[in-house]
Amino acid sequence: MGFKKKQMLGFGLILLFLAILLSFMMFTLNNLKSSMTEIVENRYEKVQASMEIRQLFSRSDREILFAANDANKEERAESLETINENHSLIESKVANLSGTLTKVKAKQLLKEFETQYASYSITEAEILQNIQSGNTGENISSLMKDQREKRTKVISTMDDFKDYQEGVMKDTLKNSKQTYEDMIGFIIFAVILSILVISVTMAWMMRSTARDLQSITKVIKNIDFKNLSVVPRVPVRTNDEIGVMARSFNDMAESLEVYNQKEKDFTEKISDQNWIQTRVADIATMYQRIVDVEVLGDRFITRLTPMMGASIGAFYVKRGEGDDMRFVKLASFAGDGEDSGRREFRLGEGLIGQCALEGKLKVIAEIPEDFQLVTTGLGGVNPKSIVIAPVLFEGDVIAMVELASLESFTNLQKRFLNQVLDTLGITINNVEGRMEIERLLRESQAQTEELQAQSEELQSQSEEMQAQSEELQTQAEELRMINEQLEERNRETEDKSKELQVAKSNLEKQAEELKLSSKYKSEFMANMSHELRTPLNSILILSEMLSDPNDSKLNEEQQEFARVINSSGQDLLTLINDILDLSKVEVGKLEVVFDEMNMSELPELLHRNFDHVAKKKNIDFLIEKDKSVPDIFFTDEQRFWQILKNLLSNAFKFTEKGSVSVQIKKADEENVAQWIQTKGANSWVEIKVTDTGIGISKEKQKIIFEAFQQGDGATMRKYGGTGLGLSICREFAKLLGGWVVVDSEEGKGSTFTFFIPSMPEGFKSVGEARAASPEVAAATQDESGAVLGDQVEPAVESLEEDNSAKPFRNKTVLVVDDDHRNIFALKNALKHEGMEILTAENGYECLDILKNGNHIDAILMDIMMPGMDGYETMTRIREQNQFENLPIIALTAKAMKGDREKCLKAGASDYVSKPLKLDQLLSVLRVWLTN
Repeated sequence: MGFKKKQMLGFGLILLFLAILLSFMMFTLNNLKSSMTEIVENRYEKVQASMEIRQLFSRSDREILFAANDANKEERAESLETINENHSLIESKVANLSGTLTKVKAKQLLKEFETQYASYSITEAEILQNIQSGNTGENISSLMKDQREKRTKVISTMDDFKDYQEGVMKDTLKNSKQTYEDMIGFIIFAVILSILVISVTMAWMMRSTARDLQSITKVIKNIDFKNLSVVPRVPVRTNDEIGVMARSFNDMAESLEVYNQKEKDFTEKISDQNWIQTRVADIATMYQRIVDVEVLGDRFITRLTPMMGASIGAFYVKRGEGDDMRFVKLASFAGDGEDSGRREFRLGEGLIGQCALEGKLKVIAEIPEDFQLVTTGLGGVNPKSIVIAPVLFEGDVIAMVELASLESFTNLQKRFLNQVLDTLGITINNVEGRMEIERLLRESQAQTEELQAQSEELQSQSEEMQAQSEELQTQAEELRMINEQLEERNRETEDKSKELQVAKSNLEKQAEELKLSSKYKSEFMANMSHELRTPLNSILILSEMLSDPNDSKLNEEQQEFARVINSSGQDLLTLINDILDLSKVEVGKLEVVFDEMNMSELPELLHRNFDHVAKKKNIDFLIEKDKSVPDIFFTDEQRFWQILKNLLSNAFKFTEKGSVSVQIKKADEENVAQWIQTKGANSWVEIKVTDTGIGISKEKQKIIFEAFQQGDGATMRKYGGTGLGLSICREFAKLLGGWVVVDSEEGKGSTFTFFIPSMPEGFKSVGEARAASPEVAAATQDESGAVLGDQVEPAVESLEEDNSAKPFRNKTVLVVDDDHRNIFALKNALKHEGMEILTAENGYECLDILKNGNHIDAILMDIMMPGMDGYETMTRIREQNQFENLPIIALTAKAMKGDREKCLKAGASDYVSKPLKLDQLLSVLRVWLTN
């Protein structure tokens, strides 16, 4: 029987006995309640009713006597009225009592009372009639006598009825007491019986359960936890839950035995592997600083033989090539003079020669009894096992090892021998190579000494001839100089004034040419910026629209093509800005603003901007900041960040695996002084960017800081880039008063160290910072301090929130541009936002469209157009009052310094430079269209 069934049976019996006991108690209490109800509500009420009838009867009798003897007329009338009321009440109570009687005798007594009372009532009526008529005397006396006799009978009958009811009530009370006593006795008996049944049931349940649990506990106590190879089993006697527990324990015991055996096997394997690795490492350490093969062979066989548990060993090395190739014994262990094995052998000679020919290890276990090779001071002993093993290098046998042991070689020893011989071949080849190099070096030194002696002899002869030649040349030179001096003095006197005048004219002409050249260069840079940014604008906008997965109808591959086009356009834009930055540095007009920056936030910002790059390339990105670095640092934060971004971008670009690390610490001024002057700085910070990438060769480490230079052409083809990044880094570092140096080894990585000073007052000797040159103003305006990408995230978030509201729907925008590519790109991009687009190719068409009364919500105005440019067009529009508040956004790719102010002065509401960023343009439009 199952454990659960046992519990259900035991508790079921207990509940059954409790239910029987409760049922009997309820039955007995119900009987007791019925008896008490009969006593209280039936018998007592009947006795009470009989008593009340008797009292009413006695009261009527007294009133009759009072009315007959003593009362006056008024009192008699009251007595008669009382008698009549009592008579009515008696009849009513008798009628009620008659309806409640159930006993026959009670009914008989009540019937008898009614009969007697009726007779008494007749007599009473006669008496009352005589009293009312005033008759007295014998007639009333006889009636009174008859009335007393009848009254006595009535009272007697009523007393009998009351006594009967009281007797019945006593009997009922007696029966109730007996019932109560019987109930108490039964309850005591039932409780005792229930206790016995419950005790027996519980004892049966506990005994059966405890017996099974004790057997399991006994087995568990007998487990030897230090040796789980054999775990005792629990006998399974039942199929209940305890039986299931016992079977589960037995399954667990079996699993423990299997796991223990596996653990022992694993431990044994690990122990064997450690044994092998330890001895392999010991022998590998022994190889160090050995430059002679004989020394190597002697140390190897001396160290290997005891490790293998062998008693004797020999080591042979290959000598010669072709038909002259043979293996010569180079060293032995515990050898017996000249008789300890063969001195040499060829391929195929004997077992050892056959093993060398096959290149395979051979173990000989069955050795004849008369084969005595191992000798001691007392005699010779025949070995039990011999192992012959080849030493291979690149598939060729270059040495042989033979060992003999008094015990059989184990598999562990054989595995150890194989691993040792794998590295021995390389070691032998290296040692022989070093020996050959030393031999060639000695020959080279001897030849060099001989050549040096001959060279010294020739040199001494040459010196003698040169001395004679120099003497003659000196004399001729003296004569020539005297003549020249005389001629020159004459010419100097005549031409001195002419030369001064010509020099002055040349200087003025060069100054004009330099000024004109600077102007042409500025114009060229501006025009180049316009010509490059104008087609780039449409490329970026259209590729961005096509690569959008939510709006594009292209398939995934075509969207990837669009993303590649967009990425290439962004790279081209970066190249344009880099060229402008470099030009700005060259002309010495880069604006540098020294202000405080928070160095404590530097690690977090670097992680935020480059963690995704490290994760994408699956390399580690580590940042270490020393506590000595000051939290507040004074420098140009924008240029500082640009330097760090370029260095880290290069590190990640040229690192395929490994790590990129940044170390920030306070620099030692003595160390910095070897690169740059350290005067005027409060403190110096040293930032090292280290990678495990491809590295840079020593001869290339100087040219990488030059513009458009990389390590070599293969690097440029594989990794891309223009070679401007490091040039910009060093030039910006110069402007900040610092320096960038490189330490690299090709194939092992590079370390770029950036030294930068803290300059609270800037460079006082320079004076006020000069404004940026016109040809590079656009680059600085576009940067506007936003060095890190996370600074524009709020604008993007606000753009995404506003896009949901569709502020451009049903808005009409006039695009004025002479480039059809830009018109096409802007038209499609703005139509996608729900706008209505009108186009004009120059200022005249723009003014005509406005005159025609078209409703225009905003104008996108290109600046450089044929005929009427954007400046003049905006000026004429603003001259018309109805277009005074019309939003006009100026678009230009020329990006000259001061263009923004010039556009705003001409009437533009806002200014955006090309190539346009669609998000930036939509953000500007949203501001002006919603306001």
